[in-house]
Amino acid sequence: MLPLHSSGKGKMHRHAFSNGAYPSQGGGTFSIQPHKFQPRSQPALRRRRQLIQRLLLAGSIFFTALFFFFPDLRPNLGSGPLSYITSEDSQLETVRYYDLNNVQGTARGWEREERILLCAPLRDASPHLPMFFGHLKNLTYPHNLIDLAFLVGDSKDNTISLLTELLEDLQANPDPKLQFGEISIMEKDFGQKVNQDVESRHGFAAQAGRRKSMAQARNWLLSAALRPTHSWVYWRDVDVETAPFTILEDLMRHNKDVIVPNVWRPLPDWLGGEQPYDLNSWQESETALALADTLDEDAVIVEGYAEYATWRPHLAYLRDPYGDPDMEMEIDGVGGVSILAKAKVFRSGVHFPAFSFEKHAETEGFGKMAKRMKFSVVGLPHYTIWHLYEPSVDDIRHMEEMEKERKVKEAEEAEKKQRIDKIAESFDSKNSDWEKEKAAVQDLVQKAKNEEKAEAEKAKDNKEKKKEGTDAAKGDDRKAAVNSKPKAKPAAKPVAKAEQKEDKS
Repeated sequence: MLPLHSSGKGKMHRHAFSNGAYPSQGGGTFSIQPHKFQPRSQPALRRRRQLIQRLLLAGSIFFTALFFFFPDLRPNLGSGPLSYITSEDSQLETVRYYDLNNVQGTARGWEREERILLCAPLRDASPHLPMFFGHLKNLTYPHNLIDLAFLVGDSKDNTISLLTELLEDLQANPDPKLQFGEISIMEKDFGQKVNQDVESRHGFAAQAGRRKSMAQARNWLLSAALRPTHSWVYWRDVDVETAPFTILEDLMRHNKDVIVPNVWRPLPDWLGGEQPYDLNSWQESETALALADTLDEDAVIVEGYAEYATWRPHLAYLRDPYGDPDMEMEIDGVGGVSILAKAKVFRSGVHFPAFSFEKHAETEGFGKMAKRMKFSVVGLPHYTIWHLYEPSVDDIRHMEEMEKERKVKEAEEAEKKQRIDKIAESFDSKNSDWEKEKAAVQDLVQKAKNEEKAEAEKAKDNKEKKKEGTDAAKGDDRKAAVNSKPKAKPAAKPVAKAEQKEDKS
């Protein structure tokens, strides 16, 4: 076999081109040059490489600035795979220890500094928020031990903005003892389409779906806000009009797992003055249990409607205004206007069922579930708080009719008064003429009396003058007679006395 370089003109190549990749320019002998075996970079490849380098540089600058301006993110580097921070201090900052044996809830929690989580679901609640915050300020339980949690859902008004404004004002109190603890605001819509007017909210057709939706809102709020430091959870509606300032201590003092007060509402005088409001706090009855057995699996029994005649003893109807406010009554269902429960009840798994639990949902289902898990559930029939009066459509219609009647009556009274005033004016004009005539007659009578009196006095004076003249004449005659007679002898004295008697006669 001949060597490859032995023939210059008719040599055979092992590859398509003598240089292995590119055609030879000169067609000369085989030559090995280093640059001919290096791949030539394309312009697109160079641009891509430059772009990657720029992105890496920009990313490093961004993260450096992020950690510089946000120091809170620096401890998190300890959990990254590329971190070299292994100091004991940085690792302990992410570990917290809680002893849940110390957050069981006691009868005098304010002395043991037990924290309360106050929960308030809100929907289109702006008209009631100022009143609600007035109640918060008046609570006597230490404010720094109360954490506030709000969930705003399906609202169409300015609930969020007003809530934020009121919270800022609440926490701006210069007295640190009046400032509340942690405050949380959550937003979550549940697709609630039932209107917030009285007829829609309390209509029978909307009750089952509305209760299930409200149960979801309560569960979302509680699961997001409950902390390991909370010993109690207090649920409160924002439309409570009147409640004792000491309600937290009053309910806590009973040391029950779940406790509720009685809830009534004021009414106008023409509706009776007052009325039981919350009928969801009740004891179970045999009639209701028999009714539940006849209903579908997903049915929800609601109280206060003719469709479900349960004949249960309701906490609201057992109220005595003069009864003992500390009297307790075991109940099975609870109303949601005002609930104080130990946090361990929720930690144990009790919640507000958003489904039919023993044919009940939301707060009534919560009471049923707590009883099933052997927790104490009681109500106070004689300890009453007052819900805001919201007139129904029938009430509004009746008030409109009463307003019309009032206006008609006022118009009739005004017309009657006008007639009476007119008649009185006519009598006043006649009376004025009569008074003038009467005064003139009285003047004439008085003038006549004065004249008669003057004449009588004049006649009396004349008579006295005449009498004085007569007496003077008699005296002169007597004196002349005495002078004309001779002097009497002493023995004649009795005769003189007899003459004097005759003169006197």
